[in-house]
Amino acid sequence: AASVWSENINVALHVASQMKAGVVWVNSTNLFDAACGFGGYRESGYGREGGREGLLEYLEPAWFKQAAALPKSSAPAASQVAEEGESVASGPGIDRTVKLYIGGKQTRPDSGYSFPIHASDGTLLGEAPLGNRKDIRNAVEAARKAEGWAKATAHNRAQVLYYVGENLSQRADEISARLARVVGEKQAAREVAQSIERVFSYAAWADKFDGAVHNPPFRNVSIAMNEPVGAIGIVSPAEVPLLGFLSLVLPAIAMGNTVVAIPSERYPLITSDLYQLFDTSDLPAGVVNIVTGRAAELTKVVAEHDDVDAIWSFTDEGSAAQVKLLSIGNLKQVFTNEGRVIDWFNNDQAEGRWFLQHAVQVKNIWVPYGE
Repeated sequence: AASVWSENINVALHVASQMKAGVVWVNSTNLFDAACGFGGYRESGYGREGGREGLLEYLEPAWFKQAAALPKSSAPAASQVAEEGESVASGPGIDRTVKLYIGGKQTRPDSGYSFPIHASDGTLLGEAPLGNRKDIRNAVEAARKAEGWAKATAHNRAQVLYYVGENLSQRADEISARLARVVGEKQAAREVAQSIERVFSYAAWADKFDGAVHNPPFRNVSIAMNEPVGAIGIVSPAEVPLLGFLSLVLPAIAMGNTVVAIPSERYPLITSDLYQLFDTSDLPAGVVNIVTGRAAELTKVVAEHDDVDAIWSFTDEGSAAQVKLLSIGNLKQVFTNEGRVIDWFNNDQAEGRWFLQHAVQVKNIWVPYGE
């Protein structure tokens, strides 16, 4: 918390908006009301008490407790990927070179190694770059340099996301055919169609998930502002390589955050289509950074990184527990599925306010009025 004292209210509000604090009192101090949230940022403790945001700390979606547990993570066998008897699309005979995507550039992994990715019939699809600790470090640095994205207007962010959706729609058949080699044609078509809808949905949310003005029992108003968390590490679910990735990345960047994403280990090659998509959609360099590799190893590095503000992990229960444990030392915000199954095709479960609430933190600015 902090106080700002000034005879110039414009200067005071400008300074208050720039402060990294959960509560800022203008020309006053230590005012509290149950209707107004109170809390800190990062080392001060990022929880909230009071206000709507304080209540949300204790709530979760109604369907969440009844959700089944995900099986323990393991490398997917070829026979487990596509449904029995389902056709598998064929791909081109020329190998595709897939790289990491860091700071708006396609870069080779620091290790120089790659790992094989197989189709649902067991044939080799290609090789994905094997990222390591240094690649994560470079991705976090790139995400930090792109924090000007948070200063862009919400309308501007919405326009960029609409453009992403338009370009994804143009390449739908191509991406679906490539994805079908892993998940089968039926799921691939569903994933791509749902992904396009999800992009447009979060583009619409970008300038509509805003704050509030509270009227406490003093001669003040309390302005509750939704601010981006900062740099967010995202660990994508394995079961839906494309839709799961976009369902987590989109709400984060829609609210002005930057992202270091670890895509599904099951089919990380799809990221080569995504970074081409981002490059052609006016998304600033560094807003989305993609590091492929062994998910468990990369997740540990992101969770321990002191310059990452939050981590979202939507994998099995063991991974969720590890992320929480490793994030204790730097008070990193953690958002997980608690190892439970989420239906990524269900908008009630995989889209909307639950994700947007974790993509922002609320700052309350108390402004006095009158003599």
